[in-house]
Amino acid sequence: MPGIASEMFDVFAVMRQLHELLWYLAEALTLDAARPVYGELERAFGATERLTLESPEVLVRLDFGAVRQEVNALLLRASELARAEFQRKKDRRRKSDFRGADLMGADLKGADLRGASLRGAYLIGADLRGADLRGADVIGADLRAAKIAGADLTGAVFLIQSQLDAANGDATTKFSPSFRRPAHWPDVSQPK
Repeated sequence: MPGIASEMFDVFAVMRQLHELLWYLAEALTLDAARPVYGELERAFGATERLTLESPEVLVRLDFGAVRQEVNALLLRASELARAEFQRKKDRRRKSDFRGADLMGADLKGADLRGASLRGAYLIGADLRGADLRGADVIGADLRAAKIAGADLTGAVFLIQSQLDAANGDATTKFSPSFRRPAHWPDVSQPK
């Protein structure tokens, strides 16, 4: 039954992406600053959740790109509202929009990235030791092998566990209590 297996894999891929959107929408609904768009976020959550109940035939034909684009516009608005408080407190001369930036291997040690947009940024192997990423939007940011020992990711917007798992932190790395410290991180801080 190769046809069934193929359809199952196709449906699984769509379902995984729908659940990822649900995760981000649920997080956006916890952001106090995003209250002005809660109604839209709740409607998008409901619509996305209903899609997960569709038949395999409907799911394999789903224009997921259109669904993602619509939800992403709302997530971006929620992110902007959440990050606005950090932006007001920062020096306006400092760059804070790094969307899609190639920061592979960049030296960002101790950088003030509070409230920055790092959406889709390539931070592979970047040195973020001691960086302040509180309130930064990290949706889709690639943190593979990024050095985040001593970094503060508390309240980072749209951070997911797999991003922490891909990075190299230690006991001094700060993040929200909803996450777990990856097993490969050392229990003690590394010498700098």
